[in-house]
Amino acid sequence: MMWTDDPEISPEEYPERVSKSQLKRESAALQDLGQELIGLSREQLERLDLPAELMEAVRLGQSITERGALKRQRKYIGKVLRNIDAEFIQAGLAALKNESAEAVHRQHVVERWRDRMLAEGDAAVNEFLEANPGADRQKLRQLTRDARRERDAAAAPRSARLLFRYLREVLE
Repeated sequence: MMWTDDPEISPEEYPERVSKSQLKRESAALQDLGQELIGLSREQLERLDLPAELMEAVRLGQSITERGALKRQRKYIGKVLRNIDAEFIQAGLAALKNESAEAVHRQHVVERWRDRMLAEGDAAVNEFLEANPGADRQKLRQLTRDARRERDAAAAPRSARLLFRYLREVLE
């Protein structure tokens, strides 16, 4: 706290000092955010609608392979992020992660149905058709039979892949 002879200024009016450690933590957090941005695909970066300078720095960071150069680029991205409101970027990243989690969940649901159909046969097909009446019964039964035959013969799982694609179409 600074002391002054001016009786008009109270100690509460002085700005709060931020510790050096806090500044380092904030800088590291921004560098970590930059690292997350570097790990995104081009499509995901475009969906975030980043400022031009940040987008250029991130794309350059994606092309760097040398460890030291990448570390310098991460620090530069952190510096750029200091001048930008990083909260909207963090919110966009959270939305992307949520979409990714939902996509993984949908894929697991499709995989479980395919595995059940291969293991249980027509009983699982009928249960799927009850839950999804728009699906083609004949196509499902044929793909299931072909996939089981391929599995028993230790052949390439062509029909199992086709079954997976068809199930994904129906469930979406």
